[in-house]
Amino acid sequence: MSTVLRSWLYVPADRPDRIKKALDGPADAVIIDLEDAVAAAAKDEARRNALSALDEGAKAFVRINAPGTEAGEADIKALTGAVGVRVPKCEDPGEVRRVADALGVPVYPVLESALGVENALAIATAHPLVAGISLGEADLAADLRVAGGDALTWPRSRVVVAARAAGLPSPVQSVWTAVRDLDGLRASTEAGRAAGFFGRSVIHPAQIPVVHEVCAPDPAETAWASDLLDHLETTGSAAWIDHHGQFVDAAIVARARWVLALAAEKEGQHS
Repeated sequence: MSTVLRSWLYVPADRPDRIKKALDGPADAVIIDLEDAVAAAAKDEARRNALSALDEGAKAFVRINAPGTEAGEADIKALTGAVGVRVPKCEDPGEVRRVADALGVPVYPVLESALGVENALAIATAHPLVAGISLGEADLAADLRVAGGDALTWPRSRVVVAARAAGLPSPVQSVWTAVRDLDGLRASTEAGRAAGFFGRSVIHPAQIPVVHEVCAPDPAETAWASDLLDHLETTGSAAWIDHHGQFVDAAIVARARWVLALAAEKEGQHS
């Protein structure tokens, strides 16, 4: 599994054929979904399918049902072997601690309500096993009584700031539900990356190439980062003005290192 995760593909746990296909596909990460994609009557079967896939060595994440629900508590009790667990409907840092202690693997709280967003930093720092936070935008929009889009600009910024303040990776962007609108997906993902997100949850394999393209640094950006770090190695300067007239300090150097890490990851995936 890649160390830089761009695409996170949800696959319904009540469809074992799709689980296998997803694991063999191009997504950087596969999330076996026990929650939204599974009807209430199929929860137990879906859980058995997820456990079977993990027992057979699948390197996958799992999205459990909301803690505190009957299905969610059954998921927490039964689940073993996942790379990490997405925990939906998170609002209470204490509940995140309980779930992380019970699961013993990296957890990824999803903030899907006004209260969850307000508690973003507390949730992000609730437990050492919290490995990332993200938004569930459809549920959040419903809770805020908005249609989404620009109305979610502030919550998006809030989760980006909370994640980085907690020392976590940049948040993964929420799903783009218009599966056939790949141009819209591209524009939205570009805007998300510019706003501090990295990677995206997807619900169809056709969305994966678009997300990967947007997440890749372009050649000009890679060349800029390489030149900057070459200058640093040659001169040892703490700060300088580059040939574009841009002031360079430690923060700019850190961004250059991030760009080259992404480029190296991309090269590794194509080698």
